[in-house]
Amino acid sequence: MSKSDNEWRAILSPEQFYVLRQKGTEPPGSGKYNKTPSSEKGVYECVACHNPLYKASTKFDSGCGWPAFYDAIPGALNVSTDTSHGMTRNEITCAKCGGHLGHVFKGEGFHTPTDERHCVNSISLHLNPEKP
Repeated sequence: MSKSDNEWRAILSPEQFYVLRQKGTEPPGSGKYNKTPSSEKGVYECVACHNPLYKASTKFDSGCGWPAFYDAIPGALNVSTDTSHGMTRNEITCAKCGGHLGHVFKGEGFHTPTDERHCVNSISLHLNPEKP
């Protein structure tokens, strides 16, 4: 899904544009979905293109200040190396529109089936309760 910056600015709020298109980060603890329980039903979608990203059942409270998921819907994400900010991390982007979502971390010892923490900006998500 290829759009110009001006087309994205017409669709997204300034805060969403900053995170999704300029690889920004919302302040920790500030996001709408930071504390929503894993008992929520539905699917978290990319707010920019509505691509299904995470089943709500894969969300867990990691205490990191951003929504955390232990697994994505197959094919929903692209993962690439991010060496910004003087460190190496695995950036996750929406496979459909390329929007920046956050980062994925492995081996942190969370008791989840994958031992992964997908640390995602709330502002890049929309919970669709209608999807299973």
